[in-house]
Amino acid sequence: MKIEGGCYCKAVRYEAEGEPMMKAQCLCRECQYITGGSPNVFMAMPIPGFRYTKGAPKSFTRSDLENPVTREFCGDCGAPLTSRAPGFPAVILKVGSLDDPSVFMPDIAIYGIDRQPFHCIAEGMPVFERLPG
Repeated sequence: MKIEGGCYCKAVRYEAEGEPMMKAQCLCRECQYITGGSPNVFMAMPIPGFRYTKGAPKSFTRSDLENPVTREFCGDCGAPLTSRAPGFPAVILKVGSLDDPSVFMPDIAIYGIDRQPFHCIAEGMPVFERLPG
C-alpha cells in the first residue's frame, strides 16, 4: 500500500509504503490536547517506507515525560502530520493529513481510560484501557 499526504498549506508532503501496522483512534488526554478534544485517529506505517518528499516538519517532544512521543507538524500552518514513539517501529500518520482519508478505518480504540462522554466509538470496536497486550 502506498499512501501520500501532507499539511493543510501544502508546504510539507510525505509518502509511506507498506502495510499498516495499526489503525486506531487514541483517546488519551495528550492526544485530546493535540486534536482540540477529539480522539486522535492514526495509521502506523513501517519506518523504512516513510519519507518526506517536500519541505520538513517542525517537531515537539515534551521534556517532562519519561518516554515522550515526538510530534511532527507543519511550521507554517500547524497541521499535525506524524508522531514517533520511542521503540515503536512505525511512523504514526495522522489521518487528517492523508490525501485520501477514506483508506482509513480504525480497528481498535486505545487509552479508553481517558475517554470523554462525547467521544464516539463504533459499536463492537475493541477498546483498550491503555495499549493492547
